[in-house]
Amino acid sequence: MKGLIVCVCQGTCPSFQKMNIFEVVNYFRRNKKVDFAVIHPQLCANDGDNFWRVLLGEGGKSIDKIVVAGCDPVMQKKMFGWVFKELNFDESKFVGVEIRNMTTEEAIKAVEKALEG
Repeated sequence: MKGLIVCVCQGTCPSFQKMNIFEVVNYFRRNKKVDFAVIHPQLCANDGDNFWRVLLGEGGKSIDKIVVAGCDPVMQKKMFGWVFKELNFDESKFVGVEIRNMTTEEAIKAVEKALEG
């Protein structure tokens, strides 16, 4: 199972103003490029940790690949790595994608590349 999570930094970050977040998510849903797609307001907050615990319960055995489109991928690994370890989730199934300051079309291309890789 492949999934897409778009993290939008509470929806107030100016770096997301050039794109339509809903169009990005719906592109992947409509074209069946992922099995599920989610918009999360702030994965790095406490409720983000809870989200991961629910999604990846039992080590995320049903997840083949999960793409998080949001901030810097290196920062994402630092923020989520400990919860992945806590849940015994294979981090090689995680791909972070930087989409800040992109247009809708640029974000779609960046996510597509991550899904293909």
